[in-house]
Amino acid sequence: MKRTSELAASIFARWSRPGGGSTRGAALASEDELAFAQHPSIRYGVEMQLVLISGLSGSGKSIALNALEDSGYYCIDNLPGQLLQQSAELLRRAGHDHVAMSIDARTGDSLELVPEYVAALKGQGVDLRLLFLDAKNDTLIRRFSETRRRHPLATGTRTLEEALTREREVLAPVGEIGYRLDTTDLLPNMLRNWIKEWLDIGTETTMLLFESFSYKQGVPLDADLVFDVRCLPNPHYDPRLRPLTGLDAEVVAFLEREPKVATMLGDIRRFVETWLPAYGQDNRSSLTVAVGCTGGRHRSVYLVERLGAHFRSHTPVLVRHRHLVPAA
Repeated sequence: MKRTSELAASIFARWSRPGGGSTRGAALASEDELAFAQHPSIRYGVEMQLVLISGLSGSGKSIALNALEDSGYYCIDNLPGQLLQQSAELLRRAGHDHVAMSIDARTGDSLELVPEYVAALKGQGVDLRLLFLDAKNDTLIRRFSETRRRHPLATGTRTLEEALTREREVLAPVGEIGYRLDTTDLLPNMLRNWIKEWLDIGTETTMLLFESFSYKQGVPLDADLVFDVRCLPNPHYDPRLRPLTGLDAEVVAFLEREPKVATMLGDIRRFVETWLPAYGQDNRSSLTVAVGCTGGRHRSVYLVERLGAHFRSHTPVLVRHRHLVPAA
């Protein structure tokens, strides 16, 4: 039999990308690998929450899995049913405490054994949740028509409607033990929010990126919000301040003497504070706020630095200056 480390690596190599994340098309394990996964020592790992996602093709399984991956879950797509127990135990031993796996009709006959595997994992102390996504046939047919994708069970002798009927039959054992959710009238964003509420996943704080830029060089393509501060007094016209930047004390003192600068800073700060929660509710992991002036060296740099300092106390913040030459 292979050594423990070799066996773990051989199984993970079949369906894990470097650094974790979603995988596609897991392969069957060898006899040695299965024996290793069933070894009693594999059971002494971290406590795990395992979310199984199953359901009809076109019902939103990929959306659900992506939502969980974005929330920090280690995700596996299209896992063969017979590898469910072994995969869960290996991941738990490897230290993964939040895992999501997708099982669909392509698994075949092993779907009949999924209820048995689920019961065994719960008996081992795994916090297992099974979500079964469904939708009305006319909705599923419309979704396949819009995406122009082929149903996984459709063949040259089977229509899409017949494939859906067959899929319901194959998935029946899994659907009977899962929490059913009808996605017929759910928009993708509603489905993502519902899943997070169902699993009590807290809304992650949106990362704020404040960046200064020069209008001479153009508006950054990655900007979500853009503020034009060229109307403010410009230190560039003071020969002593021209070679300096908004990071220098002399420029800071110049700008802080100007009432319009303080008003602009307060207006931008209040706008971001007011609307940041709404962007978070829209499942935005980051928000880029671009502040531009003529040369991108004085006014925009100063404001971006002040905005970053204000928001850094209660949310993740990055500050970047696109058109400042880095110090040598």
